[in-house]
Amino acid sequence: QVQLVESGGGLVQAGGSLRLSCAASGRTFSNYVLGWFRQAPGKKREFVAGIYWNGGNVYYADSVKGRFTISRDNVKNTVYLQMNSLKPEDTAVYYCAATQQLHAIVEADFRYWGQGTQVTVSS
Repeated sequence: QVQLVESGGGLVQAGGSLRLSCAASGRTFSNYVLGWFRQAPGKKREFVAGIYWNGGNVYYADSVKGRFTISRDNVKNTVYLQMNSLKPEDTAVYYCAATQQLHAIVEADFRYWGQGTQVTVSS
């Protein structure tokens, strides 16, 4: 059974940093893309960043380019999202997700999801 478990959320001031973690288990993710999405109150869930488990290719939403960095640790089976220069508009529940579709950015293309972790950025 695939499990994605996020951690690392919290409250931070604008301009600060947080690192989210997503521990993946239950299968081999060698042919998968792991991604981060976020959902703010009253808004649709949106793509944030993705990483190819093999090769480590990464891609980002324009809104976070230059501020967020996605990475993975193959030994720990964990994906990270380093978030710097946080803004109040980054406030959302952040979700980890997995798909076999390369360069996926659409929510419906991701098969597995974590439970989410809250990130709140105060102004």
